[in-house]
Amino acid sequence: MIRLLRSALVFLFDLFAVAIAWCGGLLLRFNFDLPSEYVRLAFLGLGGLLVVHAVACRWAGLYRGMWVFASLPDLKRVLKAVAVSGVALVVWVALDRGATAIPRSMIVLYPVLLLLVMGGGRAAWRMWKEHRLYGGLIAQGKPVVIVGAGRGGAMLMRELERSPDWRVVALVDDDLGKWGMELFGIPIVGGLGALPEVLREFKASHVILAMPSAATETLRRATDIGVRAGAHVFTVPGLEELMNGRVSISAMRPVEIEDLLGREPVSIDTENVQAMLAGRTVLVTGAGGSIGSELCRQLSRFEPGILILLESSEFALYSVEQWFARNRPDVRVVPLAGDVKDGVRLEEVFSAWAPQIVFHAAAYKHVPLMEVGNAWQAVRNNVLGTLQVATHAERYGAERFVFISTDKAVNPTNVMGATKRLAEMVCEALHSFGTKATQFEVVRFGNVLGSTGSVIPKFAEQIAHGGPVT
Repeated sequence: MIRLLRSALVFLFDLFAVAIAWCGGLLLRFNFDLPSEYVRLAFLGLGGLLVVHAVACRWAGLYRGMWVFASLPDLKRVLKAVAVSGVALVVWVALDRGATAIPRSMIVLYPVLLLLVMGGGRAAWRMWKEHRLYGGLIAQGKPVVIVGAGRGGAMLMRELERSPDWRVVALVDDDLGKWGMELFGIPIVGGLGALPEVLREFKASHVILAMPSAATETLRRATDIGVRAGAHVFTVPGLEELMNGRVSISAMRPVEIEDLLGREPVSIDTENVQAMLAGRTVLVTGAGGSIGSELCRQLSRFEPGILILLESSEFALYSVEQWFARNRPDVRVVPLAGDVKDGVRLEEVFSAWAPQIVFHAAAYKHVPLMEVGNAWQAVRNNVLGTLQVATHAERYGAERFVFISTDKAVNPTNVMGATKRLAEMVCEALHSFGTKATQFEVVRFGNVLGSTGSVIPKFAEQIAHGGPVT
């Protein structure tokens, strides 16, 4: 019922627009001094045009759209209806042979005025409704500066128009030709180098990088300038994700390390890993560490029968066990406190659970700390601990032993790298001269994003505290 009433009101408005356009055109033609002989013509013509326009509006489908969302498709429908009315008027003028002929100028005046009234009315209604619905909320949004006034910036502006969380106050772009121009009414005030001054002038503390196809160096420079200025820096999804339709331009997120490194995280060969792990008993040493805990989370995707978490830190073990309780209660997890240097504890673990797959991630890996006063502890933990776990895995018939090593084991120049290289040699020796029942594998990581002992958390901390990134 409400929809019918709304359509009826819009229909009446369109008929009213015909009256305004027809009468207004005649008044303009005669300089607002309509001769008396044209008054009757005005009424007769209006009646005919109302009938024609009513049919044209229904044919063009004008009453399908909602005025509050009036857009280009609605304008096309208005143009269709106006075109039909205009053609009808042309035919009338061509056939009219009366003493009081229709002025030929009406062929232009009438459709132009009709288009202005119908289109303008819809646009005005949308603007008024949007102001009522979103005006107050948008005014309360956080002021934000957008970097990039190209297609990405335009798409983002469209998405943020009705956002109650953000209020775009300015744009910056290194294209000199765009300076001083506006995008949807928002000024493009300068280049990237002017960002700190722009943030101060507009009292903004947030920056969005709307450059989905920008080079890594450009993103790094923009992030560095924004962070140095004390702003929170966000970015939009990449061009490939946008083109594939997987995400919207408004799916903003804080700038991440991957964006600044310019490389994609390594993906997992899920099919082969699934075949190896499904239903098996899997042991992870160092399960509460930055690498070990993420390894456990990833392993849980492949439905292991039992996932044994061996960790020397009580807090780290509790943290990873709680993550599984919250997020993966379907996975059978066995949290065990223990040190890889403790042969007695390892004997208890392997004799009780006989793991089929062992991931050895326990290690001291902070390079500077292992250099001074802790070298022997690094040898005990990284080398002798690996020997203990590997020999127990072989003795109890584990199918695979995967040692998590590091790229610093290549021509090592520090204690940590040397201990990891020695641990690799332990695995190589067992693989070559052992019982052959266990397959020993070594995996070398570079900088693992977010791991302890890596420079990456240091970079992230520098970004969070306003830079610079050193």
